[in-house]
Amino acid sequence: MTLATPSRARPRMPTWVQPTRLSSAVFAAKMMVFQARRVVQDVGAGAPRAALTDDPVFTEIVAESRTPLWSDEAMAERAFQLGKVQNLRVAARALHGSTLAAGQLFSFWRQVGRPSPPRGYATGRMLQQGCMTPAVGGGLCQLSNALYDVALQAGCQIVERHPHSRIVPGSAAAYGRDATVAWNYVDLRFRSTRALRLTVRLDRHDLVVRVLGRPEDVAAGPGEGGESSTEDAARSCGTCDETDCFLHEHDDRRPAMATAGHVFLVDEAWPEFQAYVHGARRDSDRLGLPLDGARWKAERYAWSNEGFEAAHDAAVEALRRTLALRGAGPQGARRRRAEMDGCERIALSLARRLRPRDTAVTVAQSYLPFLWRAGMLGGREVSVLMTRLPMRMLQDRLDAAAARRPDQPTLADFRAPRWLVEAEAEALANAERIITPHAEIAALFGERAHRLDWAMPPLHAGAPGSRPRRIAFPGPTIARKGAHLVREAALALDLEVLLLGADLEGDGFWDGVRILRPDEGAWTQQVAAVVQPALVEDQPRRLLAALAAGLPVLATPACGLNHPGVRLVPSDDAQALITALRDVLRH
Repeated sequence: MTLATPSRARPRMPTWVQPTRLSSAVFAAKMMVFQARRVVQDVGAGAPRAALTDDPVFTEIVAESRTPLWSDEAMAERAFQLGKVQNLRVAARALHGSTLAAGQLFSFWRQVGRPSPPRGYATGRMLQQGCMTPAVGGGLCQLSNALYDVALQAGCQIVERHPHSRIVPGSAAAYGRDATVAWNYVDLRFRSTRALRLTVRLDRHDLVVRVLGRPEDVAAGPGEGGESSTEDAARSCGTCDETDCFLHEHDDRRPAMATAGHVFLVDEAWPEFQAYVHGARRDSDRLGLPLDGARWKAERYAWSNEGFEAAHDAAVEALRRTLALRGAGPQGARRRRAEMDGCERIALSLARRLRPRDTAVTVAQSYLPFLWRAGMLGGREVSVLMTRLPMRMLQDRLDAAAARRPDQPTLADFRAPRWLVEAEAEALANAERIITPHAEIAALFGERAHRLDWAMPPLHAGAPGSRPRRIAFPGPTIARKGAHLVREAALALDLEVLLLGADLEGDGFWDGVRILRPDEGAWTQQVAAVVQPALVEDQPRRLLAALAAGLPVLATPACGLNHPGVRLVPSDDAQALITALRDVLRH
């Protein structure tokens, strides 16, 4: 749903008069009086701040407004456009999820708060004295316009609303659906006869505001708007010929031309992603990483910052995550929660370095849902360094497996909260590009996928001669990695199993199977094949090592490989694995 067509004429606006120093001083004095009066008025009868929730009972879209973020393509206005979008990001975070009880008064400024640089607001354009002038928080009227429009669509009672003194070209004012705001005395206030919830998001190109209601509530009709004329259009110094005005922005007063920035927010240093980032980065780009891997001797974060304009880390948060994971055990819900909490802290710490001019972000999947939920990615071109299946698909797959095998509790030991799953799904739907070496993941995203080559270890031939009737299981020994299928196949074919990973299923799991641990020397020379019938597999490094050694590999599509030498078998099908193994070992 877009801005509604007006139903009544709007009063003609007064003739524009060129501002003077005196008129500006009088205007500023009046503004201070009005702000003070509003403070006094709100002491006893102000609007309460609405709670921010993700209450799932609000499922009905009652009203929607979708307006473009980039309304002025002139390069001279680029800095102010970037500032406006930044202001919308910050304000959207304060508004998204606002939940109002029936009859509760909503106030724009009570919910958003004062726009100031310490709170993340930047300089945009603001209508003042009939001119579009630079101001911190400029551009928030696009948001108040959208809120007014959806409030009318939802049948809300408009308690306070002020039209613009001039028409901002391309805005809702041209349709009479506008509501200007100025801290704190020019406000937008409304109330509804039913409970409702606001969602406010920036996608790549638009500001999207929705009113959600409960299914049992009766939908209300739209309110009324008004018409305006483009003759009342406000002008900025870029479109105004009044060069003798004391407010005119001569070249020496205009901000420098804003150049777009690109930030890479990375997590683990996969070799595939390292090669991609350093091939894609430019000298003006910046890098955000958990730890300086060289300084802390942490191979997991061994990113090179060479060639970047700057690099920033989140060392405290990354160390907290490491300590939490060490104390959480190798498997289970506690470990998953520690990992999730650590990723959130790192993501938000790194995101504080984002600037209004950073219009492109390449972000690790582990950070993605947190940054999306916090509104940090709206209005930006987002590319995702994808390491695993989307959470919704991953959990559906594990749920199905757990239903088939209720005796395997590790298949159902943890599920991410609903809000996190939904935030990731929304962010992935809005991403421009999905970057991954994983074949199964890449296939999910069609033309948006940028498939990387897996980094192969150095090729080397195994020892000549016959090999033992022994297979390697990369592991770890846990249900989602296919351990149960490997056990069934080993028992059926009387095979030895070389275990390369940790045993997480407990004592007695391998009873009846001859198991070994790697001897000194290359493990690839000690087996006839490598088997990984996993339900989920993110990083098949040992399978790649087996391919480099010329070993046959039996794996599921979940392992992400489609190399020569890989024989794909279905997941959770012991008989298919036994048949494939018998054929491989025969050769």
